[in-house]
Amino acid sequence: MSNNQVTIIQKDITDDVNKSLTRLQDEGLVLPPSYNASNALKSAFFKLREVRDKNGKPALDVCTRESIANTLLDMVTQGLSPAKTQCYFIVYGSQLQLNRSYFGTQAVLKRLTNVKDIWANVIFEGDVFDYAIEGGREKLIKHETNFLNRDNDILGAYAVVKTNDDEEILTVMTRKEIDTSWSQAKTKNVQNKFPQEMAKRTVINRAAKSFINTSDDSDLLVDAINRSTEHEYEDDRKEINPEYATQKEIEQNANQEVIDIKRNEPLKKQPVIIDASEEKKQDQYTDERQQEHATSDGPSW
Repeated sequence: MSNNQVTIIQKDITDDVNKSLTRLQDEGLVLPPSYNASNALKSAFFKLREVRDKNGKPALDVCTRESIANTLLDMVTQGLSPAKTQCYFIVYGSQLQLNRSYFGTQAVLKRLTNVKDIWANVIFEGDVFDYAIEGGREKLIKHETNFLNRDNDILGAYAVVKTNDDEEILTVMTRKEIDTSWSQAKTKNVQNKFPQEMAKRTVINRAAKSFINTSDDSDLLVDAINRSTEHEYEDDRKEINPEYATQKEIEQNANQEVIDIKRNEPLKKQPVIIDASEEKKQDQYTDERQQEHATSDGPSW
């Protein structure tokens, strides 16, 4: 595809995304005050030029126009920017999908009306960690560590969501629970290379999942969050994959509705025949792309 063709596609899709975004804002969607959707879209297309599928073909050549447009719309709806490594793009067959990074999940959570801050820490062997359950909720009592403990084995991790009322909601995961989540991945190169940051990412995702779905925020925002989240939680995989889904789920996924944002109406997808070997190849390629994303210019969680 020539640069001129890419420029035409970029303008065409950007115009459609901006029109749909305006419509969503009219329906109540509120973007962060400092967020510039136009700049984020320009950054996204710059990144998309580098994205390839498992066969090395450019995403802009193989992905459907609707999937690109909807992915970018989800990105701006969440107020995310690829330039800040808050999100990245993965090709699944002819579909482009948005994945949030560790930074992106933090940014999205802080957009929720009742969240002031969120952070995560790793518990190392030798640390003193204590928590209690008060009123049915976990509460951090203390976490004492030492600089030299960072080279010790990881025993677990925890995340804290601080609400606007200064309530701190704790989520704790043991190393076994973290390993169980990691075991869903086809490869564990990223986890093995950057275990501390990946442990934080895993526990912060666990904390975010329940908080997002119990918030009072706009359904428009929550829907966009969940669409990109479903590819992020390895223990709740939703993509069409025979290893993780029943035949009924595969058929339901194959017939799911996709929104054509240019016409603002649903397009019915035709049933597809799933080639298990190709899906496994695609999963392996996806993990490799995630590793490449995480290790290029340092880890981008």
